[in-house]
Order: sequence, then structure tokens, then C-alpha cells
Amino acid sequence: MPLGSGDRTLIQIVDAALAEATRKSGAWLECRVGCTQCCIGAFPISQLDARRLRGGLVELEARDPERGARVRERVRESVARISSSFPGDPKTGLLAEDGEAEERFATFADDEPCPALDPQTGACDLYAARPITCRTFGPPVRCGSDAVGVCELCFTGASDDEIAACEVEADIEDLESELLQELEQATGARGQTIVAFALAAQ
Repeated sequence: MPLGSGDRTLIQIVDAALAEATRKSGAWLECRVGCTQCCIGAFPISQLDARRLRGGLVELEARDPERGARVRERVRESVARISSSFPGDPKTGLLAEDGEAEERFATFADDEPCPALDPQTGACDLYAARPITCRTFGPPVRCGSDAVGVCELCFTGASDDEIAACEVEADIEDLESELLQELEQATGARGQTIVAFALAAQ
């Protein structure tokens, strides 16, 4: 499931913004391999993210079958643990979009590790294919109208002005929206899911 040129462009824009925000943030950042706080707890991802993750897992299985098999096993275990309380349809993995489901999601799977996370190394086995949220969390990167998500472990003691001075804009809103529309027209995929269900779907 190779990435299209549009998704590669999207990732290049986001990764360039992340690199600049990381440069500007310097010693304020605590992000490193082994720090897994942002890898615990479910979060919504787009169908574009889901497609990219599935492609990343296929590539991992071809390159390193044992690691790929471990990711698959963690996916199976995660889905088994969370299906009964999933605020959506556990058969499709799609999150429900009503207010009640959003309230349930606020406390859903808060302690659930991402199945892409290798618990032995603290590294992401699908790092190159990770969702946009994962790419932009930590340093202050703004994506369109979304709020800036800065990790609570970073910028300890920094003022709002010091954080704002490190902020970088990743102008992807129109491109991401266009790519999601193209994906829906081509495949029918729409709505949001989470990493475990995205990877269980293939």
C-alpha cells in the first residue's frame, strides 16, 4: 500500500515544521526514544493516517517479519482489551460522532499503550508511518486551526511567551482535507478511528 505523492508532500511539510520547532525549542524539549508518555492512551486518527500506518506495517513485515509479527500480536491484544468499551463500532473500528460517544472517548483507554510501541525499547515500530498527531506533539507545532499540543514534560518552567517564540505553523489543513476527500472517493473510507483498529483492519 504505497503512499501517494500527496501524502508524501503532507508528511514533508509536517516533518519540516517539526524540525524547525525542535531547533527553536532546543533544551526545552524532553522528547527522546524511551520517553513514552505520549504513546499511552487512545487518540483519534484520520483514514489517511490509518492507511499510512497499514502501509508501514506491511513494509515492516517484509523487512523484519519478527518485529512485524510482534506488532500484529500487540494489535490483537489491544483490540481484545478495548473492544467492549469502544465508543464506536468495534467491527469497523470507526468512532461514533455523537456527543455521547465524544464524552465516552474522553476517558476511553487512557492507560492503553499504542500497539506500535515496542515495550522493550520504548521506540515506535512504525515511526516513519506514524499519524500526524504523533508527528506534531511535543514541540509547539500548529496545524491550521488546531490548538498547539505541547507535551507536559517539555517546556518546564517556560513562560507562555517563551513557548510561543518556538511555535511553528504547518500549513496542511487544505492539503489534508483534499487528500481525505480523494481517499473517500477512491475507497469509501471516511470517519476517524484509532491506531489499534486501523492496524487490525488489514
